[in-house]
Amino acid sequence: MNSIQKKILVLALSVLLIMAASWVSLIYYNQKMQNQYNDILERYLIMNEVTSTSQKIVTALNNYLLIPSPENISVIDQHKLEMEKMKEEVVDFKNVENELAITNYVHLIDSLVEMIDRSLFFHSEADTYNSNQAFTEATHISNYISEMTLTLIDTEIKTYDRFYRGIILQSEGLKQLGIWLLLLISVFLMLFTYWFSRRITKPVEKLTKAASEISKGRFDLEIEVESNDEISFLAKTLERMRVNINNLILEIQQKAQLEKELQQSKLLLKESQLRSLQSQINPHFLFNTLNTLSKKAYMEGSEETSDLLVSVAGLLRYNLKHLDKTMTLYDEVRVIQQYIDIQKARYTDRLTFHPVIDAACLDIEIPGLTLQPIVENAVIYGIEPHEDGGVIWFRIKDDGDRVTIEVEDDGPGMSEEKIKQIMEEQLDTAEGHSTGIGLSNVVKRLRLFNGREDTMRIESNKGNGTKVIIHILKERGVNSYDENINRG
Repeated sequence: MNSIQKKILVLALSVLLIMAASWVSLIYYNQKMQNQYNDILERYLIMNEVTSTSQKIVTALNNYLLIPSPENISVIDQHKLEMEKMKEEVVDFKNVENELAITNYVHLIDSLVEMIDRSLFFHSEADTYNSNQAFTEATHISNYISEMTLTLIDTEIKTYDRFYRGIILQSEGLKQLGIWLLLLISVFLMLFTYWFSRRITKPVEKLTKAASEISKGRFDLEIEVESNDEISFLAKTLERMRVNINNLILEIQQKAQLEKELQQSKLLLKESQLRSLQSQINPHFLFNTLNTLSKKAYMEGSEETSDLLVSVAGLLRYNLKHLDKTMTLYDEVRVIQQYIDIQKARYTDRLTFHPVIDAACLDIEIPGLTLQPIVENAVIYGIEPHEDGGVIWFRIKDDGDRVTIEVEDDGPGMSEEKIKQIMEEQLDTAEGHSTGIGLSNVVKRLRLFNGREDTMRIESNKGNGTKVIIHILKERGVNSYDENINRG
């Protein structure tokens, strides 16, 4: 699929190629003219350097003849090497028009070097006259070289006059070519940009119009955009959204109708539940009756019976009010003690209860009615089946960042399968429990309270008793237990 990004890339590459071709052409022709101009300038500079060096070598020879020294002879040798090098470069300047002049020019250079050598030779032989004659001849040759240089340069200028004019014409032509290329590229870019922008803006206008209709609640108009890029994808996506919203509106209308019918059903159910409650015994009436019996028994001198009725009343009050709230360990321990007092009245010496409690931990919060079902489970399954009764150990201790609670009995224990069912919240029987809360329900509530899975552990073997271990974090998660209960 041709995307907008590819189209922009093609545009950029096209402009880049045109600009690069224009730039390379201009650079090529400009460099060509510059090289030709540099060659001509180099010819002038070399011939001018020949004149300058010829004068320097004559001056150096004069210094040597006046003051013979190794330094002066070294200067002469250096200039001679320079003259030989420039002579080779001058030879390359020959063409059809200046061949004779260049040949004479080269001979003059050779003659100058020869006269320099003759003067040095006669000077070394102490022949001052011939040495001076050779020096005078070298001076004349140096002057001839200067005049010949000017003549050659003048000839070169006349020869390359047409070339100079050609360079000027080419420069003007390149300038005009650059202007025309700039105008051509500008027109091309304007046309291409207009065509390219229309290919994008036209579908966008259709999308904008369709979105405007959707914002007005018109979900029955089909969206059609003819394009082969991302805009087509947006149009198809908007069309699917329109269809989904239309279907969602119909679904919401159907759900609203169902919700209305459901509310009517709930009203009927609440009315039914109200009538059912009217046929039940009011638990608060029972609680108040127990308090009345307790006071009557105390007045009649039956203090033990009065205490038992007080424990039953307290237990009933706690069970009625605190199932869905968090309580402190202090409250839980107090209700456990009331429960144990009631059971001791039933089992007498068959039940032995050993509490080991760290008082510093009693301010920690815990879900209401968490510990009583565990202790009650130990009484029902660990004490009741044995004629000799049994022992229950109840421990609360501080373990750093958490509080550990242990309920242990010396009863018959339970199987691994049953423990697994309890921990997986699959076994929630509470048969015989005064609270109606089983161990699986306790596990579920503790996990919800702590916000983690490893909050309770059961250790048991057949015939070796059972130990239930609970860990309560001192710092809980984000959501409190009451909030989780209300959401649930």
